[in-house]
Amino acid sequence: MNTRIKQAAAALLALTAALVGGWAEFAPLSFYRSFPLAGHPWIAPLGPYNEHLVRDVGGLYLALLVLTGWAAIRPRLGTLRLAGAAWLAFSLPHLVFHLLHLDELGTADKIGNIVSLAVNVVLALVLVAPSRAEAGRQARSAPAERATAGAGQDAGR
Repeated sequence: MNTRIKQAAAALLALTAALVGGWAEFAPLSFYRSFPLAGHPWIAPLGPYNEHLVRDVGGLYLALLVLTGWAAIRPRLGTLRLAGAAWLAFSLPHLVFHLLHLDELGTADKIGNIVSLAVNVVLALVLVAPSRAEAGRQARSAPAERATAGAGQDAGR
């Protein structure tokens, strides 16, 4: 996978983190009542308002913003992978939770909810996917590793 594609994926995730995190952290009641759009709340139907919990979610997204923003600005393989792994650790269970709690939403909101959460998972997978250069290095080193392993086995006999 191309570094520019990974960089774009990181930038999109960072933008998501900035929007969601900023809103939840600095306007938690508004976030609870109106996320993602006025008239289409996805949070309020899930239970009573808890300012502490909403602000914690905002802080989580802002932490992901710091990591993912850094990865987008300075796209190094290790940083991109770390950001992707962090997003996967959060996004997969988040997606599963929402898949199991769609009853209170209308059809359009169900689709929007699942698609938006699944996009975060896909973008995170892009960040952890091997790069082209890395795949090429692995392919070139595989014959050498097999030869070395074979020589080691012969020496032990």
